[in-house]
Amino acid sequence: MPRPTTFDVALVVPLRGPAGIFGPSAELCAELAAEQINASGGVLGRELRLIPVDGGAAPQAVADEVAALVGSGRVEGVTGWHISSVRQAVAPRVAGRAPYVYTALYEGGEQTDGVFLTSETPDVQLFPAMRLLAAERGARRWYVVGNDYVWPRRTALAARRFAAGAGLEMAGESYVPLGTHDFTGVLRAIERSTADAVLMLLVGTDAVRFNRAFARSGLAGGCLRLSTLMDENMLLASGATATADLFSTAGFFASMVTPENLDFHGRYARRFGVEAPPLGSLGESCHEGVLLLAALVEQAGTVDPRSIGGAAESVSYEGPRGLLRLRQRHVNQRIYLAEARGVEFDVVTQLDTSSRK
Repeated sequence: MPRPTTFDVALVVPLRGPAGIFGPSAELCAELAAEQINASGGVLGRELRLIPVDGGAAPQAVADEVAALVGSGRVEGVTGWHISSVRQAVAPRVAGRAPYVYTALYEGGEQTDGVFLTSETPDVQLFPAMRLLAAERGARRWYVVGNDYVWPRRTALAARRFAAGAGLEMAGESYVPLGTHDFTGVLRAIERSTADAVLMLLVGTDAVRFNRAFARSGLAGGCLRLSTLMDENMLLASGATATADLFSTAGFFASMVTPENLDFHGRYARRFGVEAPPLGSLGESCHEGVLLLAALVEQAGTVDPRSIGGAAESVSYEGPRGLLRLRQRHVNQRIYLAEARGVEFDVVTQLDTSSRK
């Protein structure tokens, strides 16, 4: 067979549903990474091309489409931001057949062969933020509000375990379906709980609607919010009147003043213009995913998943988050805490991730 002239990658990002709010940003950030790689010679001398897959469809439907692309040889790699239910459906279908770089923050514990993760996990993202907000803001009683699927429930379980060892209390939990519009019952439960803080594990427009309802309820005056999934697109959609005492934690914020981020902003603006979707951590993660996938293949010198896995611990790459390396198939990165100031994030501090409990 003739050698392929392109390296085709399935880009799985949500184009519908609650997470669709940041799908356009994710696509553009991934495209920018592909163009950067191709300008430097491509992957193994081949042009990297992205094949879009709607990660907002039902998990099994997404898995069927990705598996068909891999099985037919149409793509040789998979990356993108999508919820954990989609990852759990996709991962076993492509294991051993194609490298898969998952870019969404998640609950931790992914061990499927051939899956590599640029994403934040609770031990380095959530726990240090809870510890800091407890010490500096007196946030000792926490109420969890999440969508009803694997990431929020397993993250909440991890938060309960952390709280028990840190002298914090979990005041209650509420889970709602993806696509929820009415949070009246949840807000009443939060008020009854007398919580100091709400841990928001809500996706996309669900978080936007919750923020607006929370502000209308009057709870914002005495109860802060912390989200591990709140990017600039969601903040802008929430509106300035709905973001008081709202914190987010992530490995990237658009407002970070670093040489790498300033360069990223410049390239994004020049390529897509001032009307492009706002940059944020969730879209930017897809830029990281494409860079990591290319680095993995280049380091191994092949698209064979077993060879890629064997060389993975020696892989490094440089992107908007700086120079990053893999550790146990996860990207080892700095994590930050930011506070909303209207519809922008102000990075408060880099979190101490040295104690992973």
